[in-house]
Amino acid sequence: MTSRPKPQTKFRHFHRKDAHSDTIETHPADAAEKGGSAKEKKLPQYNSDGHEVNHAGHRVTRGVAPDGESGRMYFHPWHFLRICWKSTSHASQYTNFLWPFTLAAMVLHFAFPEHELWIFITAYIGMVPAANLVGFAGQELARKLPKVAGVILETTFGSIVEIILFMVLISGGNQNVSVIRAAILGSILANLLFCLGLCFFVGGIFHPQQTFHEAISEVGSNLMLVAAVGLVIPTIFYNSLAGGRLTYAVAESECLRISRAAAIILLVAFCVYVWFQSRSHHGLYEDILEADEERDHDRHKDLAKPKLTFTESIAAVFFALTFVSFMAVFLVEQIEFMVHEHGISDAFMGLILVPIVEKVAEHLTAIDEAYDNQMNFALSHVLGASIQTALLNTPLVVMVGWGLGYDMSMNFELFDAVVLILAIIVVGNFLRDEKSDYLEGVLCVFVYVLVAVSAWYYPDPVSETGTSSAVTVANATANTTTGVGVASEVASALTESATQAAETLARMMFA
Repeated sequence: MTSRPKPQTKFRHFHRKDAHSDTIETHPADAAEKGGSAKEKKLPQYNSDGHEVNHAGHRVTRGVAPDGESGRMYFHPWHFLRICWKSTSHASQYTNFLWPFTLAAMVLHFAFPEHELWIFITAYIGMVPAANLVGFAGQELARKLPKVAGVILETTFGSIVEIILFMVLISGGNQNVSVIRAAILGSILANLLFCLGLCFFVGGIFHPQQTFHEAISEVGSNLMLVAAVGLVIPTIFYNSLAGGRLTYAVAESECLRISRAAAIILLVAFCVYVWFQSRSHHGLYEDILEADEERDHDRHKDLAKPKLTFTESIAAVFFALTFVSFMAVFLVEQIEFMVHEHGISDAFMGLILVPIVEKVAEHLTAIDEAYDNQMNFALSHVLGASIQTALLNTPLVVMVGWGLGYDMSMNFELFDAVVLILAIIVVGNFLRDEKSDYLEGVLCVFVYVLVAVSAWYYPDPVSETGTSSAVTVANATANTTTGVGVASEVASALTESATQAAETLARMMFA
């Protein structure tokens, strides 16, 4: 009696009902190496008058990419509201239901300032739809540009929320320096672990295995590691020499100088990175992203969606930034209250709460791209946002603090710096094989949860204000100066006492 051969089990994954048949890969292993090969480029289409038209038959405006042509001009209020409400995806659209919290935060702040807890809660939730509108408006502008320039612009608009929040914090003085430090590293951790993990997980649920190009993963992860080294060098310097070969005051002063020099170097590195992507290797990235667009499972729906005009996109950016600025101010004003009255540690506030709300737009965009099997686009947004935080946003806030006379150094808490390096190493190993699945995504999220738990229990250091996740330069300098002043007073008192004793002894001897 012969036994029947056991049927081979295949990986079971969810299937999307809205996916176009041309974008479904029946055999993922047979997909083109390095992220898939692009189909033959379609030639421009022209109407009977000889003008170039896009897929919808709209005449393409000069200087505008065909995919971003709306077919309209100027500003149309009804179309503007309808398009902004639909947003880019269902998840982004659902965030629009949170707009009442944005309005409630403004009412509470100006009419009922004594309700500090509710102001913080409504402002925190109200930041989500405002940040999402910034991301959507940036995406609409990016559609009208070449692929690489569009991705850079879209990532930059996603970072504007963070830049505004940092500028509001640094304008508050030295007492907010520590919160900025924690938020800088927390933003990078949220991108690399939480957002990238969700991208891998969501993409892996609907696709057995996703691939991406090494030019996206290797360049991004290597540059991120170099940027992290530049960020933590001042921290290593201070912790190695303070209290030993250098006094705390001297170590703080030297660390501040090193931070300002590092900020200039990181800004130059960011300019080189942008030049590499947009000019010298523009063709490589253009081909990669165009190939990724062909893998978009709902590209036929995206092309059919109505688009904002250039004027409407600018107006959307203006309105969104206005609300984001208000929410950022309201949040910053209530941080002290939340830390003192409700026991939220500064490390948890800076590492977890602030970065999640400021990066919500980028997270939704990247997860939606992974859902559409556009992993190169998703990685470009995740790694690009992290690189911008390290190479652009951090140097900017250091130099603005320098100009305002505040001691904004990159002397991070040692715990934060070590966690950052470990996170980059973990993500770099996951990106090395140029493939992803849902298991890697779950592991990344688990690492982020471990960081969040540790941040919740991480104690605040002893300082004059008691609200810094890392002892601020101002407080440390003040404490050191106070200690020196006390020592000087004691020495002066001892000298005066010795002088009086000598005079008394001399009178007794020569009386």
